[in-house]
Amino acid sequence: MSAARHLPAIRGGLLALLAAALFGISTPLVQEAGAGVGPFTTAALLYAGAAIIGALLRRPMDREAAVRREDWKRLALMALFGAGIGPVALAWGLQHTSGASASLMLALEALFTALLARAMYQEAMDRRVWSAMLLLAAGGMVLVLDRGLSGSFQLLGLLAVLGATAAWGVDNTLSRALAERDPGQVVLGKSVLGVLATGLLAFAVREPAPPWSAVLGLLAIGASGYGLSLRLYLLAQRAFGAARTGSVFAFAPFIGALLAIMLGDRSLSWGMAAGGALMLSGVVLHLAESHGHEHEHEAQEHEHVHTHDDGHHDHLHDPMPVGSHSHRHRHEPMRHSHPHVPDAHHMHRH
Repeated sequence: MSAARHLPAIRGGLLALLAAALFGISTPLVQEAGAGVGPFTTAALLYAGAAIIGALLRRPMDREAAVRREDWKRLALMALFGAGIGPVALAWGLQHTSGASASLMLALEALFTALLARAMYQEAMDRRVWSAMLLLAAGGMVLVLDRGLSGSFQLLGLLAVLGATAAWGVDNTLSRALAERDPGQVVLGKSVLGVLATGLLAFAVREPAPPWSAVLGLLAIGASGYGLSLRLYLLAQRAFGAARTGSVFAFAPFIGALLAIMLGDRSLSWGMAAGGALMLSGVVLHLAESHGHEHEHEAQEHEHVHTHDDGHHDHLHDPMPVGSHSHRHRHEPMRHSHPHVPDAHHMHRH
């Protein structure tokens, strides 16, 4: 039996951590590169960079399941929340609050993602996970109070960032249903729709054209912190579900806050430190979860990339392919026990 079956969260956790690092670094960099740039223009440039990555990383249909016509409605909603409302709210918030406090507030994205994943996909959440969510919420409340005491303008900026986390929580939950599709195609589709929407809004409100240095900077940040990060995030969701991916991804704010301080942000206070400590405790507690029991798989037919050494794909080929591949296949009913997470084959109720 492979190590992946014994420790099913390791691969997903590493992918989510890398996605978190790329996104976390991007937040203070957006504040630097996007200084003076309109929020709609900032969002359009970030997702234009992401679209380039999506186009470059598309895979052949025999290696990944292609995006289908029926997926475009979901992609449009992902673009609305994740490539429209989220980055616009973040860009505005970063211009009206400190980069460190904004970065820490983004940890609440995990809270919104976990609650929505529970509501939409019935992902298992035991007392440990609920305790982690309460710690994240408490940390967010401390941050809001801390920035409120610093001045109402700072508070408005932080509330805008809070709105961005809620929008990205919706986006993350919607994207779970597309985690088995080619992540390059998903990134490309979402990004193109987002660029069209925010670009038109930037033109409609007559935001001034940014300098070329800002254009190139935001494109580069979008390519890594939004395009490549989203691709890794989707692969992590495929490996161990939306709620857990959101929790690991909650390390991004701490990476971003550290970089903001290194870049000269001097807004760190005891309130921010306390809020950050509560949020970090919540993330660590969530990651300490272990879930395994006897469970039953019903007959299922679907298409996604897979291998034949994971204990769930025992159908035959002639000849047997080497490595990962994608095609429509059927699972026969099975009952067994092993550690697992809410991936495509473990969406059973508890």
